[in-house]
Amino acid sequence: MRHPAGFGHRSDRPRLGGAAGRSVRAGYHRPMSRSYSSLRHPRTPRTAGLLALIGLGSLAALAVALVAQHGFDIQPCPWCVIQRMVLIAVAVLALVAALAARAAPRAAGVVGGVALLALAAGGAIAAWYQHTVAAKQLSCAFTWADRTLMSLQLDAWLPSLFKVGATCADASKATLLGLPFEVWGGGWFSLVAIGAVVTVAAALRRS
Repeated sequence: MRHPAGFGHRSDRPRLGGAAGRSVRAGYHRPMSRSYSSLRHPRTPRTAGLLALIGLGSLAALAVALVAQHGFDIQPCPWCVIQRMVLIAVAVLALVAALAARAAPRAAGVVGGVALLALAAGGAIAAWYQHTVAAKQLSCAFTWADRTLMSLQLDAWLPSLFKVGATCADASKATLLGLPFEVWGGGWFSLVAIGAVVTVAAALRRS
């Protein structure tokens, strides 16, 4: 049976042999292989970029607290200062890990991410305690936060950053966009924890 014009019989199709045929057939399969590989292994965020974002965000949060204190006379309580200390630790650790990630992304992502997760958990606990317990007390003197600050004496070294100027009850009355500052702090520490988990996961997926 003869095939109508326009419907090529298998024998009518051009055949390429040798190296030319192999290169053409390889060209047919190569794009599909790359596409399948990209579906199986989606591109992960860069470790250094994510760590740098966490560090810069923590510095921005600290800057907001300082502007509120020195520009609007919203004085910090002992638990507020503890959260400032955690912010500084998060910023320093994240930026140092971001620099180290250029040379050793896997190690910097895992070690830095785990350490950031621990700091974020501590900061979130401090914010939660301030909001739910300390803010309802008449005075937060001689609490764990107050004793820690007195033992470290950071207010004598840098009072503009670490000096306590209000009780926790008074500090809870100050708000930013309708929310107390410790709520914003707890929210940021939660984001840092999420970023730390993503950093560790991305670093572990690196080959």
